[in-house]
Amino acid sequence: MLSNVEFEKESRSATDTSAITALCKAAGDPLRMQILKVLQQNAYGVLELCGVFDIRQSAMSHHLKILANASLVATRREGTSIFYRRNELNPDPDLQNLQDSLFQTIDLAALDLDYTNRLAAINADRSAASVAFFNQNADRFEQNQDLIASWSDYGESIEEFLPRYATGRHSALEIGPGYGQFLKALASVFDKVTALDNSEEMLEQSIARASAQGLQNIEYVIGDTQQALNQGTKYDLVSLNMVLHHNPTPADIMSDCAKLLNKNGVLIITDLCAHDQEWVKDSCGDIWLGFEPEALTRWAESAGLKEGSSLYLTQRNGFRIQLRQFSL
Repeated sequence: MLSNVEFEKESRSATDTSAITALCKAAGDPLRMQILKVLQQNAYGVLELCGVFDIRQSAMSHHLKILANASLVATRREGTSIFYRRNELNPDPDLQNLQDSLFQTIDLAALDLDYTNRLAAINADRSAASVAFFNQNADRFEQNQDLIASWSDYGESIEEFLPRYATGRHSALEIGPGYGQFLKALASVFDKVTALDNSEEMLEQSIARASAQGLQNIEYVIGDTQQALNQGTKYDLVSLNMVLHHNPTPADIMSDCAKLLNKNGVLIITDLCAHDQEWVKDSCGDIWLGFEPEALTRWAESAGLKEGSSLYLTQRNGFRIQLRQFSL
């Protein structure tokens, strides 16, 4: 006959075994394993995942429900849209090591070539839509952006970040300089500054402002981080100022930034905290409704970056801005 203590241990063991079985069964399906691979860093909607795997929405929803019930994926609502991402933290601490090992093994596996090509096409569509927005709205983007967060409200706080990271550093890269408000501060403390933007019209706005300010040490490049990596140049500081929420794959951009840094280089990110104001997608070309600070930390760690200083600012309109610093 079992004692109470022995019975509790036996019950707990049975529960744990059931949870382990559910997790393994959820990940054990070949398609669901590929879904977890696709969700390694970035979040996607149901229809996007249907496009990647070429299956019906009802079938994809079924697979996602199984993964969600096993706590392998989590959802995030972006206005009226729901996006799925991998859930890095299992609610059952006893399963965390198993889940970590599972994800690490999946990450080492190759994604089917057809899936890879379709995923690249979806990311390209996201990126093309963002570029088209900026090309079409370059002349009024600053006015729309000011409805969310005006440079005058947070720019001084970013500039105060610079002196402590500029000592002994000579080169800086700003990705997506917009109207070039931050370029003057960068040009004043770095020998050489590169302004990289995939929108020619927006880059022209930066050039016009810098020329009016008499800045001579700035190089302007049309392109994205992949093109920057292909050039082989590394920088002492990289800045992403209100850029990530316009990018289709923010985790990938942070990974690229880490590769663009010299040893001990610094990445400065300014972006919105998560919010529910869906109107910014149409007015400002936002793809994502901000980010939870933990998401940036997780992506930075995955890219091999160490977390440093941080500052959070609340705007009068309710939007919150996060200023984050990471180093290589």
